[in-house]
Amino acid sequence: MARPLVFIGDSITDAGRREDPEGLGHGWVRMVATELAQRGDERPIVNTGIGGNRVRDLRARWKADALDHDPEILTVYVGINDTWRRYDSGDPTTAEAFEDDYRTILKRAHETIAPRVILVEPFVAPVTSAQKHWAEEDLDAKRAVVRRLADEFGAGFVPLAQVMADAARQYGEEALAADGVHPTELGATLIAGAWLGAESQASS
Repeated sequence: MARPLVFIGDSITDAGRREDPEGLGHGWVRMVATELAQRGDERPIVNTGIGGNRVRDLRARWKADALDHDPEILTVYVGINDTWRRYDSGDPTTAEAFEDDYRTILKRAHETIAPRVILVEPFVAPVTSAQKHWAEEDLDAKRAVVRRLADEFGAGFVPLAQVMADAARQYGEEALAADGVHPTELGATLIAGAWLGAESQASS
């Protein structure tokens, strides 16, 4: 049997997958699965996203929800909650702590099952005045970490912040994520497309 494609992350990846009989959810991971199936790609898709997760949460469940699936491709999409909790709960994650946890999980994957890895850059589509400061004050440093770790580990990289910024100029922020964080159908479509582009590039 083919090794699976595993997607791990927060609510953007989760997208209701635990209430979905197929376990895919209704977001961007399902869109990826649908597109790959239409191409005749029979590799299983495993979604282990959990809403609210930060990178520290991924580190705590990394073996069971990532490594134990022995993925051919392991996609990690995390970071927005590491920023959001600073503003809604007064519980920040420093860029240094974010990088330490993120590097630790990637190193464990590299040293054990050595899958192909794709890292998705977190984004915010600011729809409130408060969110307009999130990137500059906090998220940009974490985005830099993800890009740096992708280079360090030879991982595929999905430059999602730029994808969303470009789309926002055409459609507006709320069309991409009504609350600035959780993607609409259009937003999910853009994420899926960006992932497919990164996967194709990594495969060529």
